[in-house]
Amino acid sequence: MSSSTEPPNQPSTADSREQARQYLQAGKLAFERGDYRQSVQQLEQAKALVNPATRFGGEIQIWLVTAYEAAGEQSQALDLCRLLVRHADYQTRKQGKRLLYILEAPKLKMRPEWLTEIPDLSNLSENDQAGIATSRYTNAKPRRPAEPKPFTLPEPPDPNLVNTRDNQFVWVALGLVALILSGLFWLSQT
Repeated sequence: MSSSTEPPNQPSTADSREQARQYLQAGKLAFERGDYRQSVQQLEQAKALVNPATRFGGEIQIWLVTAYEAAGEQSQALDLCRLLVRHADYQTRKQGKRLLYILEAPKLKMRPEWLTEIPDLSNLSENDQAGIATSRYTNAKPRRPAEPKPFTLPEPPDPNLVNTRDNQFVWVALGLVALILSGLFWLSQT
């Protein structure tokens, strides 16, 4: 007789939580590879193994919303996101509100001149591909770096051209300094 209160055929809570973590990691990896359908499948399996009202359940559901959107299932993404806005966990509610705001935002129309069209090169033969790769480099001429100019000192000015005539500035400045110092001395004595 088992002392555990769990039914014998069902995995324990810790086992299901660990299995949900594995599904979550697999879903994240599939999402990062761009395999959004696989990501949705993995994340749905993870969601089925945990209580969706917990913080961990909320994290799985946030990832599931982004996977739904990436897989082109906008209606499911919106429905799940609307549920997350009322989630028990504050952080999950906050992320759910942000995602809902993004998902419900109006889609902007793109003008053709804003887009850059990338040509399809899959139909090129091997000779064309080799020609494209080599033509880029065969026509280019190597550039020589510009030679640095040597540093030269400027010529000193001719002493005959320098104005050395006394303009009495030094005497006026010394008189002004003497006047200020005597004023300060007089103020300190009184």
